Amino acid sequence: MIPAVVICDDSNLARKQMARSLPESWQSNIQFAAHGAEALQLLKSHAVDLLFLDLNMPVLDGYQVLSALKEMQSSVKVIVVSGDVQPEAFERVMQLGATDFVKKPVDNKKIAALLDTVAADRKATPAKAEVTTKQLSKSIEVDAELRDVFQELTNVAMGQAGDLLARLLNVFVKLPIPNVNLIEVSELHMALASVEDESSTSAVCQGFIGGGVSGEALLILTDSSFKDIAKLMNYHGKLTHQVELELLMDIANILIGSVLKGLAEQLDMGFSQGHPVVLGQHAAVSELIKANSGRWRKTLAIEISYGIENYNIMCDLLLLFTEDSVKTLKHKVEFLLED
Repeated sequence: MIPAVVICDDSNLARKQMARSLPESWQSNIQFAAHGAEALQLLKSHAVDLLFLDLNMPVLDGYQVLSALKEMQSSVKVIVVSGDVQPEAFERVMQLGATDFVKKPVDNKKIAALLDTVAADRKATPAKAEVTTKQLSKSIEVDAELRDVFQELTNVAMGQAGDLLARLLNVFVKLPIPNVNLIEVSELHMALASVEDESSTSAVCQGFIGGGVSGEALLILTDSSFKDIAKLMNYHGKLTHQVELELLMDIANILIGSVLKGLAEQLDMGFSQGHPVVLGQHAAVSELIKANSGRWRKTLAIEISYGIENYNIMCDLLLLFTEDSVKTLKHKVEFLLED
């Protein structure tokens, strides 16, 4: 008997990739949901055997869906498919009743093995989460579907960066839904509205280039974060200007390096990184952007806002691709959209 399947992910690309990994005979029995609330509605109105569930989504995220299913005492088997591969994320979803956890991008062999187990109706032994290293302007004709691809590629890449940071600091990193926009340099401060209310920030910029794609990664850390970062890194001395600079550089190296590596692997290309440049310390975001406005013009900006649970730590990572890079990026991802 062909099982009834729901694939829940806010990324159209991810939904397509997941569907392709399932048997051909199942295709007519697959339904899609773009967020958790939509998935729950499908589960309430249809008999569903298997749910493939993303974690980071709007409206209701994967954790909320699992909690709701647990409360409903639902018998649906849930396989989490996520770019968030932190050990604690794995533990949380298993405690909430997930059958298994699969990293993004999906491994067809793992899915096939998993389906054999599910089809045999045996109790699956959860596989350990593997470590992987998860609104554009019409002026460059990047449509919503292509934006979705950029967002999903970033989702996978930021997941591995978050995992690295989580393991280093022994914390749980809160991963957002990345924002993708084509913006003018004068609008950069709007992309950073989430940190504008902070009294001061510090920032590092690092250039990257490879395969016809170039840009700069901009990491902005709220100054209120330094105290908790020092604590997590077991530094108990005085927080001097130099110590804060070293902490800023450490966080920048982890997040920028990991995200760029993750994107490069998915795009089958390599990035060479320049030397990091300190844009400023203890200044308002708007001042940092204004003082360095000559560095950027129109840019494809991908924004990731990281937070750490139970700590006053918040930073924004922006990947600022040159406008000339967008054409190359479009060619690189076109094959991912092919049916």
